[in-house]
Amino acid sequence: MLGILSAGIAPGLALLCYFYLKDQFGVEPIALVIRTFFFGALIVFPIMFIQYVLETENIFNSNMADAFLSTSLLEEFFKWFLVYYIAYLHFHFDEPYDGIVYGASVSLGFATTENILYLIGNGLEFAIGRALLPVSSHAMFGVIMGYYLGKAKFSSTVKGKWLFLSLFIPFLLHGIYDYILYMQTTWIYIMLPFMIFLWWLGLRKVKKAHTLSAQHLEEIKTLHS
Repeated sequence: MLGILSAGIAPGLALLCYFYLKDQFGVEPIALVIRTFFFGALIVFPIMFIQYVLETENIFNSNMADAFLSTSLLEEFFKWFLVYYIAYLHFHFDEPYDGIVYGASVSLGFATTENILYLIGNGLEFAIGRALLPVSSHAMFGVIMGYYLGKAKFSSTVKGKWLFLSLFIPFLLHGIYDYILYMQTTWIYIMLPFMIFLWWLGLRKVKKAHTLSAQHLEEIKTLHS
């Protein structure tokens, strides 16, 4: 059990540390980061219950509906809701890159609980595959969500647009990811380029968020000079 817990927690914690330490403009309060991670971990259980009810009642009877609605929309909305109310409205969310820290934190909390439960049910031999696919994909969904929340927080004119994109883009990417998994024997040939694209997009958002934070802090310095 100790091995499963270690293998389940390590990938999410390592990725969270990476994005946390990439903050070049003052690290976020560790207590708030832990809180977002913790709540992200807890929402797995109500989501699992809702998904169980949807499956039992046969609400969605196609792979596409299941991938985009039962899985992607449900999970990304809950994660977005947590990031928005725990971090986005908090005064410590004070520069655009912070969105990436908190978005990644909630998503990786979710992915970590999901990973532990999967490894308990299926065995430690799946640990590497889980780290490379579900855990890292959730990290990228959270990074992209956080990037657009950071844009929304510090935009003076089009907050609604960025808030919409902060949910819609992760929902779309997550839905595509899950739909690829339904492709049975051919899924790996599509998943590999998709994951490369997802990491490219996520790291590009990290770079852009750093630029936005630098600009934001420069504007603050100008106002106070």
